[in-house]
Formats: sequence, structure tokens, C-alpha cells
Amino acid sequence: MKLLITGGAGFIGSNFVRYMVAKYPQYHIVNLDVLTYAGNLENLKDIESAANYTFVKGDIADRDCVNDLFEKQRFDYVLNFAAESHVDRSITNPDIFVKTNIQGTQILLDAAKNFNVKKYLQVSTDEVYGTLGETGYFSETTPLAPNSPYSASKAGADMLVRAYHETFGLPVNITRCSNNYGPFHFPEKLIPLMIINALNDNQLPIYGNGLNVRDWLHVEDHCQAIDLVLHEGRDGEVYNVGGNNERTNIDIVKTILKHLKKPETLIKFVQDRPGHDLRYAIDATKLRTELGWQPNYTFDTGIKQTIEWYLNHRDWWENIISGEYQEYFAKQYSERLEEKQ
Repeated sequence: MKLLITGGAGFIGSNFVRYMVAKYPQYHIVNLDVLTYAGNLENLKDIESAANYTFVKGDIADRDCVNDLFEKQRFDYVLNFAAESHVDRSITNPDIFVKTNIQGTQILLDAAKNFNVKKYLQVSTDEVYGTLGETGYFSETTPLAPNSPYSASKAGADMLVRAYHETFGLPVNITRCSNNYGPFHFPEKLIPLMIINALNDNQLPIYGNGLNVRDWLHVEDHCQAIDLVLHEGRDGEVYNVGGNNERTNIDIVKTILKHLKKPETLIKFVQDRPGHDLRYAIDATKLRTELGWQPNYTFDTGIKQTIEWYLNHRDWWENIISGEYQEYFAKQYSERLEEKQ
């Protein structure tokens, strides 16, 4: 059995690659990643010599690269994690999100169709549903209403996956997850950014009033859910994956500061980003009832484990926050702080 995992050097992808390499020694896992700023082979250092694992550097938006790989490997399953994923970056540079998230998905779908894969699984996001008020949950039947270039590109990719199933009979599933957290999370995202800034006694920038709500899902629980959908999901179905751990951004930050014994005076509210969705919350009933999935982590246990991981892996994140990322951080948050003042 051969699996192609695209974007397997990123946060969720690398956790999934490691999970699958360990759980299924009889499968051969091929990881295709172009290694953008968020793709890091250090994430997979512990399995790089595993007998059932191969890394290939390449871009899902490069049709020749993708077709050559499919011709050589003849994959049984394809799981697409590859995506530009940060909302802020999609606001400043939407072009790359269209290229990778939409055009790249279409190229993968063509290859999956032409080489008769047994299943194509698209890893998507709850952000395609838009925003919620103070009550209610996103279900698989919630209409798509994306509010950022990032979520619009992911919604477009989802629609292509659906169309290839309906038009060409390609066996597919789509998973839509809530906000992930855990080991190897790139430091531009909320939880690792706040942990690292707090450890360095730097300001903790929070958009707006900090009352935006997200449903947090530990990445290991997400990996188990995708594994279940890959092997047992009904053809053509969408499955939501949520942790039932709703928290406001300000609560998240205060939890991190408390655990690290750092003062709340480090918190700095900055100008809110455009189109900032108020609340996400996932109804994962379908996944639970049909496939028997249950998360192993509560938020309290998961955030403690995550903070400890960053404390014990300083070399990993210190290498990342130097150079280009430091320039991005300064531009993204210092300008908004000036606007706020």
C-alpha cells in the first residue's frame, strides 16, 4: 500500500506522517513538500531513515512534478495537507493561496483520477463555513461562506474535490477541522507565538479585544480522525473534526501566561485584522457516531503538554524565529500596534 501525503513537512502534515509511519509499517509513506517557510524537515528528523518513509521535494502546483511522481509510485491513497494556511498572509498576498490551495488541488485531483487512486482525502478547515454568533455549531451541511482569501481558497478546493467525485466518480473524502495545536506548530500561529513571546518576555499581541472564539483540537486527535476517515469514511462524504474546546483568544493567552508564571502586563492589544471571524465551533457528531472517533485530549491536558513541548524544544523554534520570520513578525504586528495607538 502506497500513500502520498502532500505538505507532510508542515505542522499537521508532519504529525500525521509520523503517526502513519509508526502505525502502519506495512504502508509506504511518500511525503511531497515544496518546503516553504512553514515546511520544516526538522519536524521529521526522528523518522527520516524509516524503511517505510520517503521524502520528495516538489510543488503540488507543478503538474509535471506531480504526474512524474504518480507515474513512478502508483499511489493507492492521496492525502492533501499541502496549503498556504495563515489568514494574515492571505490578506497581504492572496495570489499564492489561489495557486497552491486551488490550482495545486486541481492538479492533484487530475493525477488521482488519471492514475485510479483508491481514495483522495482533502484536509480542509472549519473556516470555509464563515463565522458564527454566540450560539450554534458548524455541521457538514452548513453552507460555505468564507470571509478571508485563505478560507475562500480552501472552500474553492473543497468544491473541486466534490466536483471530481460527482463528475468523474473519483473516490473522495473531505475533513474540516477546528483550530489545531500541539508540537511542531509554526510560531506565527496564536498558541506557539504566545508561548515563545512569553518565554522571551516579549509583548503578546492580541487582535482587537481578544474575544474571538475558536474550538481547539489537539493535532494528535486530528491525526487519528483522518486515519479513521481514510480507512472507514463513506465515499464522497465530508466529516467535521472538532475538539469541543471553545476558548476566547484572551483566555488562551492568560492560560499560557499562568502556566509559565509570566505577568499579564505582557499582553498588548493591536488593531484587529480585516474580516476577523468572531467564532468557530464544530459539530463532530457525524464523525463520532459513524466512525466512533473520540478525542483523547481535553484542552487542559493538551495545552499543558504543548507548553512543555516548547519548553523542551527550544532549539527547534529558536532556529525558526530568526531571519525571515522575524521580519514578517515585525511587519505584521508592529504596524497594527501603531494603528491601534
